[in-house]
Amino acid sequence: MARHEQASPTGSVGGPGTALVTRRAPAAPRAAVLFLHGGRADSRAPSRPWHLAALRMRPFVRAVAAVAPDDVLLGEVRYRLRGWNGRDADPLHDTRRALAELASRYGDVPTVLVGHSMGGRAALRAAVAPQVRAVITLAPWCPDGEPVAHLRNKDVVVLHGDRDRITDPRASTAFADLARAAGARARSELVAGGDHAMLRRGGHWHRTTGDAVAALLAAPAVGR
Repeated sequence: MARHEQASPTGSVGGPGTALVTRRAPAAPRAAVLFLHGGRADSRAPSRPWHLAALRMRPFVRAVAAVAPDDVLLGEVRYRLRGWNGRDADPLHDTRRALAELASRYGDVPTVLVGHSMGGRAALRAAVAPQVRAVITLAPWCPDGEPVAHLRNKDVVVLHGDRDRITDPRASTAFADLARAAGARARSELVAGGDHAMLRRGGHWHRTTGDAVAALLAAPAVGR
């Protein structure tokens, strides 16, 4: 996308072969926030924007758009497939492609990743990229053995509903503890009554995420 192009918060820029779909694209962004939706442990079916997992992130995009300054790019990672698929880690590769496309268009833009469930796992893994300064995970999938050393000196926020029956809130809390021990600025919050779909207490999920992004964008590590 040329630097003079502009997209509204409800618009979309990104061809069918791209991994980065922009929802708001300032000419020269000082920072970026990318959203990663959930999926399935195993599925080779194509990922589509009308799937519930993708639609679930739209209120979060709107919540962040309401608090992020106009010079912050907002975008979503477009997955090729619905599943993580074991060692293939397909959404991780898609996220890396999106970050590469972002860098190609705008240079080294400090980036915050916001990921739900499988997208949270992909976001945490993708934070090895230097341009990723912070990660916010929503009900993330954090199986045993996930790496944490690369999160040193990065911000990590973990939100998880205490009634989640799909991913384990205790595993998320344990991951945050490990990340903090490895040198990350990590914190976790259990959302009382919250479920995996983030429908119960939805307003709290949206406001908390928006507030967290706003605080990170104001921090020197992200906001320059």
